[in-house]
Amino acid sequence: MSITVKPQGCTNFKLRQLGRRVSRLYDAQLAQVGLKTTQYSLLSHVLKLGPLRPVDLARAMGLTASTLTRNLQPLLGAGWIEQAEGPDARSRLLHITDAGREKRAEAQRRWRAAQEHLNEVLGLDRVLALHALLDEAIDLLRVNEDGDADEGEEHE
Repeated sequence: MSITVKPQGCTNFKLRQLGRRVSRLYDAQLAQVGLKTTQYSLLSHVLKLGPLRPVDLARAMGLTASTLTRNLQPLLGAGWIEQAEGPDARSRLLHITDAGREKRAEAQRRWRAAQEHLNEVLGLDRVLALHALLDEAIDLLRVNEDGDADEGEEHE
């Protein structure tokens, strides 16, 4: 006779707890260069994918248009990202400026410090296993929700 072992507690709560702790670690590092993690992620995506339309950036990052607009404002205001005319009169393209490249490079050093600290605290084997498990879970949930896989998301 086999015994079925079921997870104890709420998976959502456990993931949110872990997410908050990891976010605090990255936030503390990036705050040293005056950025939030969302801003660093935006700079990284525009650097990698740009120039691109805001709608394409929102899609690549899994954000709503209003969330993207709100998160872009400080970066536009600081001169790290600019909007320029697109191929037609109605479209705009986002691109990273030289100042944005410098800010992103400065922030990337802090992001790496956060990642190295996390690797040290959890251990490389555990981090690799966590990444594999999370990637697999994301893929399974994406297929389950959408009926088919959508574009993969890459982060720093």
